[in-house]
Amino acid sequence: MRETIFLLALASANGGLALRIMEPMLPRLASEFGSSISATATVITAFAIGYACGQLLHGPLGDRFGKLRVVTICLSGAALGCLACALAQGVSSLAVLRFFSAVFASASTTLGMAYIGDSVPISERQFVIARFVGGTIIGQALGPLMGGLFTDLIGWRGTFVVVAVVFAAVSIILFVRTRSQWARASRPPSGENPFRVYLRLLALPRVRAVISTAFADGFLFFGAYSFLGAFLKLKFDLSLTAIGAILAGFGVGGVLYTITVRRLLLALGQRGLVVWGGAICFAAYAIIVLSPIWELAIPCAVALGFSFFMLHNTVQTKATEMAPHARGAAVSVFASTWSLGQAGGVAAMGLAVSLVDYAPAIIGFGLGFLALGAWMRANLHRL
Repeated sequence: MRETIFLLALASANGGLALRIMEPMLPRLASEFGSSISATATVITAFAIGYACGQLLHGPLGDRFGKLRVVTICLSGAALGCLACALAQGVSSLAVLRFFSAVFASASTTLGMAYIGDSVPISERQFVIARFVGGTIIGQALGPLMGGLFTDLIGWRGTFVVVAVVFAAVSIILFVRTRSQWARASRPPSGENPFRVYLRLLALPRVRAVISTAFADGFLFFGAYSFLGAFLKLKFDLSLTAIGAILAGFGVGGVLYTITVRRLLLALGQRGLVVWGGAICFAAYAIIVLSPIWELAIPCAVALGFSFFMLHNTVQTKATEMAPHARGAAVSVFASTWSLGQAGGVAAMGLAVSLVDYAPAIIGFGLGFLALGAWMRANLHRL
C-alpha cells in the first residue's frame, strides 16, 4: 500500500506541476500573443475548469474500473495534451488545449485521495492525506520555478514538452508497478448509470456543506495567488525565473506543513488549524502587496503555502468521509467544486484588477480567506 500511495503522490506531483507552470509564464504569453495579462489568464481558468470536469468523470470510473487503472490511462492522455499545448498558435487555442490536458491530469489527486480513504482508517487519514498531498505540493512548488526558468531558457513551448515527457514517464512507471492490482479493484457493472450517484450525493446536507467550503477555498486563495507573478513583474520588474523561484515558496510552505501536521493537530486541533490558516494567509498577502521591497515576498510565499494547507487539508479530510459508500464519486465532486472555485476566483480577480488594480484586489481576496477560516472554526461540526 505504501508504494502505491507513493506512486499516486508522484503522479499527483505532475498534476500540480502542470497546474502551476502558468503564473510566471503569463507576461511572456501576453507579449507574444499581443494580449493583456487579464485576457491571457484565461489559460489558467481553462485548466481549472478542465480539472473540475475531469474529476466528475474520474470518480465513478475509478469506482467501476479501479482507481489505479484510471489514473494510469489518464496520465498518458495528459502527456498528449501537453504536447499539443506546445503547438498552440494563440491564447484561445492554448486555453482549449489546456482544458483538455486538465481533464486527464486531474485523475491522480482525486483518485489518490479516494484510494487512501479506502485503505487508511479515519484516525490516521489526515496525516496520510497530508503526506500524499506532499506530492501535489512538490509539483506546485516546482511548477512556478519550472515555468519561469524553462520559459527563460527554452521558451514556453519547450516547457510544455518537458512537462509532457514527465507525464509519460510517470504513466509508464505506474503501469509497470500497479497493473497487477487493476483487476482486483474493478467492480462488476450494476446496470445503473454510474453518474447518477452525484444526484444522491448532492441530496446530503453534509456533502453540500463540504463542497461549498471547497469552492470558497479555491476561489479566494487562488484568485489572489494566480496574479502574484504578474504583480511582482509589474511592480519590481523581476525576471520570470526570479518570480518562479519566489512563487515556489508556496510549495516549500506546503512541505513544511506536511512535516509538522501531526504536532499542529495535537496543539491546535482542526478548529485552530483553519482559523490560524486564514489569519496567516491574509497577513502574507497584505505584506507582499504593501511592501516596498520584493525580498519580503520570499518568506511570505512560504507562509502562503503553509497557511493554505492548514485550512485546505482539513477540508480534504472531511471530503474523504462525507460519503464513504461512494468515496470515489464523493472525492470527485469535492475536487471538481474546488477546481471550479479556482476558475471562478481567477476570472473574478481579473475583473477586480481591471477595476481597482492589483493591491486592493489581492488584499480583498486575502481578507475573504481569513473570513472563511473564521466561519469554518464555528461550523466545523457541519462538515
